[in-house]
Amino acid sequence: MAVAVEEGAVTQRASPYAWYVLSILFLVYILNFVDRQIISILAEDIKRDLNLEDEDLGFLYGTAFGVFYALFGIPLGRLADSWHRVRLMTIGLALWSTMTALSGLSKTGGHLAAARIGVGIGEATASPSAYSLISDWFPKRLRATALSIYSAGLYVGGGVSLFIGGLVVQRWNAAYPDGGPWGLVGWQAAFMAVGLPGVLLALWIATLREPVRGAVEGLPEPPKHPAPFRAFFDELLTILPPLTLFGAWREGRGRGLAVNLLGLGVVVAIVATLIAFGEPKPQWFAVGIGAYAVYSWATALRRRDAATFALIVGTPAFLCTVVAYGLNAFLSYAASFWAAPYAMRVLGQTPAEAGLMIGSLGALAGFLGVTLGGVVADRLRRTRASGRLWVVLFGAVMKAPLLALAFTAETTTLFYPALFLGQLCASSALGAAAATTQDLVLPRMRGAATATFFIGTTLLGLALGPYLAGRVSTLSGSLSTGMLSLLFAVPIAVACAIAAIRLVPAAEATREARARAAGEVI
Repeated sequence: MAVAVEEGAVTQRASPYAWYVLSILFLVYILNFVDRQIISILAEDIKRDLNLEDEDLGFLYGTAFGVFYALFGIPLGRLADSWHRVRLMTIGLALWSTMTALSGLSKTGGHLAAARIGVGIGEATASPSAYSLISDWFPKRLRATALSIYSAGLYVGGGVSLFIGGLVVQRWNAAYPDGGPWGLVGWQAAFMAVGLPGVLLALWIATLREPVRGAVEGLPEPPKHPAPFRAFFDELLTILPPLTLFGAWREGRGRGLAVNLLGLGVVVAIVATLIAFGEPKPQWFAVGIGAYAVYSWATALRRRDAATFALIVGTPAFLCTVVAYGLNAFLSYAASFWAAPYAMRVLGQTPAEAGLMIGSLGALAGFLGVTLGGVVADRLRRTRASGRLWVVLFGAVMKAPLLALAFTAETTTLFYPALFLGQLCASSALGAAAATTQDLVLPRMRGAATATFFIGTTLLGLALGPYLAGRVSTLSGSLSTGMLSLLFAVPIAVACAIAAIRLVPAAEATREARARAAGEVI
């Protein structure tokens, strides 16, 4: 049952139960990134046993997971706003944990891709539910602290995954060189070792109490949504192919369907051209699905909420900010995935050694980068409207030579420090970019702005970066060449960051006027 504070009271202190909830949500986010990132340390064994190429590994880590994580994020976020958040997170955690465990039973790359898609869909429930729960358990004065603690699970989980995965695969293979119980080899056992505990944690999550929305701020309880799953389905119609065709017809009749089909035709033509030139079908089918889905969602947003469309999709400053950080993520996601294979393949590190060093240094670099970058960005914002974007520009420029140095290193004494500093610089831009997108929209549009920001960074960064590095590595026979090839994105990221610096002040100053012109009542 939902739990409320005394009606009309504004709570200034968090209860012990709120901190208890936060501690469990922190564990969930750790597990979220353990299940997401562990494939990196297992990549070499998966490649050998399933007869895959580097491009296939990049697809499995980035595209198969990232496209469906991004697409389901919006409708599942809508469901978190209208339904029982604890139940939604319980179902999502059980789903992605089960799919992680099932990854350990994969016999082909296709089986593993299907499991990774399931992991992506399940994990899309986590942050929308957790952000909402934390905001209703903690008062405003403690909310940033609570959300920061929750978000730290990202870096802890990413680091722990490499350590656990490397340890399990190395010890399992040493104990069972010809396969262990049920014929499982080390990488399969590692997937199960991190997947099955999540099912138990889901049972623990199910015991949490659901807080009343807004009660911690003394607001009256909002009425229950009469049909939360109908609203969820309506949102699916705007973003999930081929349901998007029906959604376009329902909202815009013939004109809406024609506009939707035009976008679909352009995407199909581009994907067909890439495949005709020899590009792998699974990768570009998935990217095409993502691109068409985003187009469908944007055109639906224009019909349903013209003001939000105008301040997000119709604002060049917003789009430049998203692309600048998305291309930052393009390189940093690739580095996060390929660091462990590079250390083992080129530098001769064992899985346990690579997992311990890359995991611990990555966790520290991410934590320090996000924290220090956020502090500097806020200080720069005090003197100029575009101040935060200088941190985005810094991240785009400084990480490039450091990651290039890391992925051409011939010794671990150069590789690990360069990787650490490169990841620190890259992560410094996250808070600055996200905060800038929030500044450019009205308060009621912040959820849509957040969704757009993460769609852009996920599809640009996660779905393309790791794959393209792997594709070039496959063609060239060199992982160093694969990673260095991604540096072409740095000048584009720099140009977008500079454009955003110039455009943001005017865009922020005219925010309300442009919203009114689009029909917003202010």
